[in-house]
Amino acid sequence: MCQLLGMNCNTPTDICFSFAGFQARGGLTDVHGDGWGIAFFEGRGVRVFLDPQASSRSPVAELVRNYPIHSLNVIAHIRKATQGVVTLENTHPFQRELWGRYWVFAHNGNLNGFDPELRGYFQPVGQTDSERAFCYLMEALRRQFPDGEPSREELFAVVRGIAAEIGSHGEFNFLLSNGTCLFAHCASRLTYIVRQAPFARAHLKDQDITVDFSELTSADDRVAVVATTPLTDNEDWQPIAPGTLLLFVDGAPVNAGPAATRAFIRPEAAAC
Repeated sequence: MCQLLGMNCNTPTDICFSFAGFQARGGLTDVHGDGWGIAFFEGRGVRVFLDPQASSRSPVAELVRNYPIHSLNVIAHIRKATQGVVTLENTHPFQRELWGRYWVFAHNGNLNGFDPELRGYFQPVGQTDSERAFCYLMEALRRQFPDGEPSREELFAVVRGIAAEIGSHGEFNFLLSNGTCLFAHCASRLTYIVRQAPFARAHLKDQDITVDFSELTSADDRVAVVATTPLTDNEDWQPIAPGTLLLFVDGAPVNAGPAATRAFIRPEAAAC
């Protein structure tokens, strides 16, 4: 299983603490050694770092870990290859433009027999089921709203429907952002935490690192962090129910899809 990490905030924030624990899962505390990537939204731009080698051994990951890039929305991914060779073009997250905005996507899971005919604007560069799913999702949104970006409510409803359609082919945990919000879809396992005042200390599970957020934040700050499994061992992470699409805005979940979006649930996963 690949690893997902996302962040959505109400004020630009760096992800160095969470990334320190996440980085270790790429070949140090877990077996995911087939590449990693991270995308930071900055205004209408996006800064993407990709490396096909394990994050625990990647000099690029060390740069990101020690470089406090402040962003409202971040998506990161550690890969365990199921489809497509281990190479740069198959490394998540993937990026495309739609309605004058960059969109970023990362997927955890495996889609069986998902090979749609893509004849539109969006074409995969690599060989992964994940990039095909992203291109299909982007093309479906473009055709559904040919006149431009819809309201957030309309967008949420359509993304939820496409997630259910693609999810009928297998495990489809994903993170998706256009820089203004963060979508998180759970098929089998995904968790999140919202950090806000009063802030406290947090200790990573994968590294012996502790941070006191009360020393680094203001009273108005709010940060939502989404991860495949909890990154800390002394905080109350919330499991996302399988089949749920969550939308995060300004550091908090504001909308959730019903369990009817459920398409794939591993037999052993009664809850995320």
